[in-house]
Amino acid sequence: MEVKYLPREKVLRDPVHNYIHVRHQVIMDLINTPEFQRLRRIKQLGVASYVFQGAEHTRFTHCLGVYEITRQMCDNFEINYPSVKAGDGLWDDNERLVALCAALLHDLGHGPYSHTFEHIFGTDHEAITREIITNPSTNVYRVLAQVDSDFPAKVASVIDHTYPNPQVVQMISSQIDADRMDYLLRDAYNTGTKYGLFDLTRILRVMRPYAGGIAFEANGMHAVEDYIVSRFQMYQQVYFHPVSRGMEVVLTHLLTRAKELYEDNQLLDPYRPELLIPFFEQEFNLQDYLKLDDGVLNTYFLYWQDYPDPLLQDFANRFLNRKPLKSITFMPATRRLLPRMRQLVADAGFDPAYYTAENDSFDLPYDQYDPSSANPKTQIEIMQPDGTLEELSTLSALVAAITGKSTGDTRFYFPKAMLGTPTDDLFAPIYAEFQAHILNGSLIPQNLEELDQ
Repeated sequence: MEVKYLPREKVLRDPVHNYIHVRHQVIMDLINTPEFQRLRRIKQLGVASYVFQGAEHTRFTHCLGVYEITRQMCDNFEINYPSVKAGDGLWDDNERLVALCAALLHDLGHGPYSHTFEHIFGTDHEAITREIITNPSTNVYRVLAQVDSDFPAKVASVIDHTYPNPQVVQMISSQIDADRMDYLLRDAYNTGTKYGLFDLTRILRVMRPYAGGIAFEANGMHAVEDYIVSRFQMYQQVYFHPVSRGMEVVLTHLLTRAKELYEDNQLLDPYRPELLIPFFEQEFNLQDYLKLDDGVLNTYFLYWQDYPDPLLQDFANRFLNRKPLKSITFMPATRRLLPRMRQLVADAGFDPAYYTAENDSFDLPYDQYDPSSANPKTQIEIMQPDGTLEELSTLSALVAAITGKSTGDTRFYFPKAMLGTPTDDLFAPIYAEFQAHILNGSLIPQNLEELDQ
């Protein structure tokens, strides 16, 4: 394997990490590929900027941040835990380059408004990431292959969790990894949510390799606790924000309506979205995918504001000009009221297939390792002074309190007009009945008989 260094270390200014340090030629070459530069045009938090106006940061800046945290991990391991002999469970610095490249490229396959786009068109950003890395037609592949012919496959295997060294895999993907630590700090910084902050310097200091992966020294347990709580707060306050989810519903219905019109042969010039057609037809290739970014979709949305179909026109306007659907929470016991709520929306003149939606968001802030689960998580191990390992929640009452407990809510979305006063007396009873089912932002029955039905 050929490792080339830059004549002089290059540094990139960063608001989270201050400097991002680049010494390897391959890292600089990867950053300059068109596939990586495309990430400048894809927001990290999708529609969250409609709620947190500072959240304009991109996948590009996040990937650089994950690279930088991984570089710091490698430096710590090389200085404090260098391998002395094969199989001793310590750090072999020959793994550095594959770890750094995997960190930099881990989100390469994200598309525009990625999670909503994936849901509608059935794409898989992780599979596409691996394809970009291993497809000989890409610039990324050609750069990696200059290191070694099998190097692209090695980098892809780290992202696929099949790389043989668990230390490298857990740097990029575990319950406390470079990816999560960067996006929590970066998202907190850009959204202005201070409770998302934690002591990265301390966590990196107490992190250490062992034969089974990565553990944390016992005297650093409280810094790890702080990280878990920060993650919990960010999911509740930012990632699951009801208005962000309302904008995701608008985007989903906008793209769904465009797809329906195309399938009915109604989406013609000048409104025909040439770059989306392969996805409407479910016959896209990698080059089709790499042509897409947030700006491409937004350009089509601008055109669709003038399209004669009232649904497409309205949802394009709603998305571009921040007019989200409103929402209320509901419980399993009140779910049976949703058909009536949808009917009232229809009676008020809105198509319930488009102007209502159910949306749920749930997250496990921390979960113990369960080998029987479909996707077993890597648990956080605390290394005691004698070298034995203890799982975090067995030592921390704080973490134990949230271990295995799902947090989130289920919401019913509907037009904001349903909360107002109708201009026509004909609709007054409809609006009154709809509003009578809402108390403190939650769906309620009007009487006990309605709940028992």
